[in-house]
Amino acid sequence: AADQASTNRYWQRSVCGMSSVAGRRRALPSAFPVLDLPLLPIHKHIYEANLRNSNAWCKKYTEFSEKVMEGGGERAIARHTQRNRKLLVRDRLRLLLDDEDFLELSLFAGLGLPYGDIPSAGSMTGIGRINGLWCVFVASDATVKGGTSYPITVKKNLRAQEIAIKNRLPCVYLVDSGGAFLPLQSEIFPDKNHGGRTFYNEAIMSAMKIPQVAVVCGSCTAGGAYMPTMAEEAVMVHRIGTIFLGGPPLVKAATGEEVTPEDLGGARLHAEVSGCVDHFAWEEKEAFDYTRNIISTLNFLLPEEEEETKKRNAEEEPLHSLEELLGLAPKSYNYSLDVKMVVSRLVDGSRFLEFKARYGTSLVTGFAKIHGHLVGILANDGQLSYEATLKGSHFVQLCNQRDVPLLFLQNTAPTAALTLSTKQAEMNSNHLKAQGSMMSAVASASVPKITVVIGGCHGADSYAMCGRAFDPNFLFLWPNAKVSIAPPGHIGSLLPLDGEQEEEQKKQEEELNRMLVEESSAFFSSSRMWDDGVILPQNTRKVLRDVLDIIKQQRYQLSTETLQSIPLRM
Repeated sequence: AADQASTNRYWQRSVCGMSSVAGRRRALPSAFPVLDLPLLPIHKHIYEANLRNSNAWCKKYTEFSEKVMEGGGERAIARHTQRNRKLLVRDRLRLLLDDEDFLELSLFAGLGLPYGDIPSAGSMTGIGRINGLWCVFVASDATVKGGTSYPITVKKNLRAQEIAIKNRLPCVYLVDSGGAFLPLQSEIFPDKNHGGRTFYNEAIMSAMKIPQVAVVCGSCTAGGAYMPTMAEEAVMVHRIGTIFLGGPPLVKAATGEEVTPEDLGGARLHAEVSGCVDHFAWEEKEAFDYTRNIISTLNFLLPEEEEETKKRNAEEEPLHSLEELLGLAPKSYNYSLDVKMVVSRLVDGSRFLEFKARYGTSLVTGFAKIHGHLVGILANDGQLSYEATLKGSHFVQLCNQRDVPLLFLQNTAPTAALTLSTKQAEMNSNHLKAQGSMMSAVASASVPKITVVIGGCHGADSYAMCGRAFDPNFLFLWPNAKVSIAPPGHIGSLLPLDGEQEEEQKKQEEELNRMLVEESSAFFSSSRMWDDGVILPQNTRKVLRDVLDIIKQQRYQLSTETLQSIPLRM
């Protein structure tokens, strides 16, 4: 057994060594064919209709963004900065991150929910660079409802941890929370993916050697007190940071004793007496300097800056303007243009090596590079036929075999009307088998998967194209996207035919279509965290660059072998 263990360690070291050497080698040269697909006069009518629709949605995007940036409003901001003498969440991030060029996640989460507007779910999450290293951040915004956690807050924070786990990213928590919103406790506390999952994830991440740092720059009350104590290192700010299960009012109610927040759970107490935190900071700037220094101790070996600069300079821009994507974003499925026009405006040099170009043409598959990263692309160009799903299965398995990340550009067709003929039933059966095969291939593929919904996300085709249920590393929507079981106006194809109650069925169909118009919008989806955010079409190439850089970073961690865990705090 000892010899076998020794052999296994030898092979692990050998593989790691080969990987690091491979990282220094140049990629294989490629001369993929160029997709030169300019806009033609024949496209003008559809392009202009799509452009008007995109501009209207982009206006909505700007309005919602401005609303979110206001946080809890002027009074809450004044109380936070003047009375409590705290920095705003975005000012904190300016001190923590290398620059403001970070990837913000789920910006519109929490808007228009049944229990009210919770701007950005009361928590800002994203991925930014600290000392050149991509890190997930989870930052409470105490101007929103006093930092209270709502069900959507918990969901957003859990998604950030999930992204950190999936992509092996260090995680920094900026804690300033007033605990759970008690009237909604049944949606926050009891279930598997409720509040307690945060602490389970912290333990699992530590066991996986995914570093976590907590900065206590506000209140950590009740369940929030566990977040800094379960992180590997914790920094606490004097006077504004507190950690306790029950605050001074509860102490007075239980014992009659009057105690200040600082004496009960302030930075001095936890740095000098309890040992719950590892670094004492007099002010917030000092706390973020500590945090940046902690991140610099992590065991990562990043590529040299010169090498990265050389790589960036060698990249080719697409032949056509990214702004043209606004007119290629379909107003509805009937306004879809050739999806290769979208591909050609996203990939380096508009170069694309198509796979099975003449077979199953309603699904476009092939290889391309995005800012130097090789990806396998699957893009809807019509309803997924039997042949298209077989082709998709083949291509997904091929990319999985070669360790090539997958990019899905999703625009699924409306569900076809039900047909009762025997021949159609037989075709449907074959189609179902092929669809199941593609779903299995997508679900079991171990390579990173990124999904961008550029149009419709409907029905079973959306599962085969790696919808949310199929666990992509990242999923983004364009503002024009529609997410629903069927697109508005097509729900009738899912309703059973009943000639005797035709009038009642027609009324039901109208009601369902009205509901779908509201519930299928990209912003309705994003406010409920069914995706990782709405992105503008012209920004898609940059977002994909960041995401691919983020996914690749885990290769640079020198030690990922899981050892027997030991308690960090006694």
